[in-house]
Amino acid sequence: MDEKRPLILIVDDVALNRTLLSDVLCDKYDTIEAKNGNEALLILREKTSEISLVLLDMVMPEKDGMEVLTIMNKNGWINEIPVIMISVETSHSLIEGAYSLGVTDFIGRPFDEMVLRNRVNNTIRLYAKQKHLSDLVLNQIYEKTRNNSMMVTMLSHIVEFRNGESGMHVLHINTITEMLLRELLRRSKKYLINSDDIGIISTASSMHDIGKITIPSAILNKPGKLTPEEFNIMKGHTINCAQMLNAVPFGKDEPLMKYAYDICRWHHERWDGNGYPDGLKGDEIPIAAQIVSIADVYDALTSERCYKKAFTHEKALEMIHNNECGVFNPLLLECLDAIADRLVSSLQTFDWGKQADKDFFYIADSMMKDRNAPVYNQAFRQYINESKKSHFFCSMLDDIIFEYTYSPSVMKISTTGAQKLGLPNTITEDENPNGVPQNENWKKIKNILLRHTTPKDIPYSVRQTLYIDGKSTPCKIKVLQIWNNIPNEAPVLASVYGHIDVLQQN
Repeated sequence: MDEKRPLILIVDDVALNRTLLSDVLCDKYDTIEAKNGNEALLILREKTSEISLVLLDMVMPEKDGMEVLTIMNKNGWINEIPVIMISVETSHSLIEGAYSLGVTDFIGRPFDEMVLRNRVNNTIRLYAKQKHLSDLVLNQIYEKTRNNSMMVTMLSHIVEFRNGESGMHVLHINTITEMLLRELLRRSKKYLINSDDIGIISTASSMHDIGKITIPSAILNKPGKLTPEEFNIMKGHTINCAQMLNAVPFGKDEPLMKYAYDICRWHHERWDGNGYPDGLKGDEIPIAAQIVSIADVYDALTSERCYKKAFTHEKALEMIHNNECGVFNPLLLECLDAIADRLVSSLQTFDWGKQADKDFFYIADSMMKDRNAPVYNQAFRQYINESKKSHFFCSMLDDIIFEYTYSPSVMKISTTGAQKLGLPNTITEDENPNGVPQNENWKKIKNILLRHTTPKDIPYSVRQTLYIDGKSTPCKIKVLQIWNNIPNEAPVLASVYGHIDVLQQN
């Protein structure tokens, strides 16, 4: 089995120097050469994820080594690609400046070939291990966010089951809250929240009615109007939930816990001060609670309850603007109007698997912005961007497209493809995916996914009969396996991308 060799970029304006370095290293590494700083930056931009190491000269025309390092820092490449500087210039101030810009090592000319080989080998191995550890951490983050999403789903169903509802209310609140937050951030910087808070507040919104588990079922599910005494008991769910969160012995300083407390206690307050439990007015009400309040009212109006029929989207917006269900922040009403056209379709196509991905991207993005984080990884940022583009284009295609990752084990199918195959958009369990263990399409596709080929990332095709729209149909399944190749370690099958062509029957 051929092992992919690390690629080294050699940057030097003297052709003889480049040739000498290439000859010394060619037994173990592939090399690519640049004769000046500008050429080096072009190669780095095109091959960021392929280059394992840069050997950089200090003194060059057009852009010297220090300028190259400055731009590598600006683009985040220095956190992903190690740089060894090789130069005849060995002044203390120059070397100190190079190290301050992220150089991993410095070798003066003339150099000893044995020393060069060992420093190059040690640097590449160290960074390869760091990348591997980053991948492990990110996989654990993905698994944790997926499990947390599943826990929120179960929690929502428990609360809604007691309330005689479908279990979708909490999930809808999550979606509406996120959409309102994004629109608010586009329109105003008035409130002390930023894009990093979106995922936290949306997750915290799922806790808004947890206090209802303390309310007697006879009151909770009463079909008629509550008496004043019963309504006072019902209002107690806000205080009860806040007390439950206060009783949790850990995490009180965590943003998630703080937002959850604000939302639970104050999501029934009103802009004019006529809400409960504390009669807060205007921006005395925390912004997270204000947003969840509108989301809660909108979904309650457009959903069927034991005491009412569902109102239409248009009627619900009219009632909210006419203050028939409380009084709200005028700025948030503008946000609601701005998302109104997208709201219905977003709730109808809600996919909790995609929500888990969003939670993961929020966390990953936050970690990528922190260069002191243990998993600052340029390659992973590229993965996030490519995933977002892939999701965007897949959403516009009428094709059957799927992606399967092995760790964690997750199958994602395009919306149209999932409908045609009779499968969920996201399958997160190996043996019993979302309650469809008998689905023949899943069994056949899973069998194909488990076929291992040589780790060459070469596409292949398999003919298979699948049930498309409930009818047995001949298909061609085109598959591309993606392998993780880490130097000095056995290749690992990471994921599979596939496209299912429906063949015309004679």
